[in-house]
Amino acid sequence: MTTLAQLRRTALSLPGTSERVTSAGLVSFTVGDTWFASADQDGRVRLRLLPAEGDEVLGAYPSAERLTRGATAIGVRVPLADIDGRQLNHWVLRAWLARAPKRLAAQVEDGSAVAAGEVGDLPKAIGGPATRALAGVGITTLAQVAELTGAELLALHGVGPKAVRVLTETLVATGRRPAG
Repeated sequence: MTTLAQLRRTALSLPGTSERVTSAGLVSFTVGDTWFASADQDGRVRLRLLPAEGDEVLGAYPSAERLTRGATAIGVRVPLADIDGRQLNHWVLRAWLARAPKRLAAQVEDGSAVAAGEVGDLPKAIGGPATRALAGVGITTLAQVAELTGAELLALHGVGPKAVRVLTETLVATGRRPAG
């Protein structure tokens, strides 16, 4: 089950992100003073997505609801329990990209804003290309890495045998078991 903690880790791993908590208990994440993701006290995540991406989420999750401002679609709301961690990471990144300043979004899309040792708890020893490859698909923590097999990691452009070995050793050293 996906949690607010995972939403928080994913959102705060993106450059320029700030967290705000309202008096009503809404936890929101902003970039450039514009919200892109939030979670309410009822355990629902709100994602401010482009209309086509919102339609994609609505098609994938029967429990998802469209968010509107007047007659304009501004995103979706879906129970955190209904969305798996990897998918949440993907949609949070897409929401962030839709709201981030263009220059910052371009840096993230081309990977130049991601440096080894600066993304979640991924080890620096995996190197820049592997770090950018993982972050590019929304993987920012060792817990997320543990869900993937070595073959799945190697399938990512930029992740080589050395990075897989380092990740596996780090997982074992922290008491986790790699998938597969």
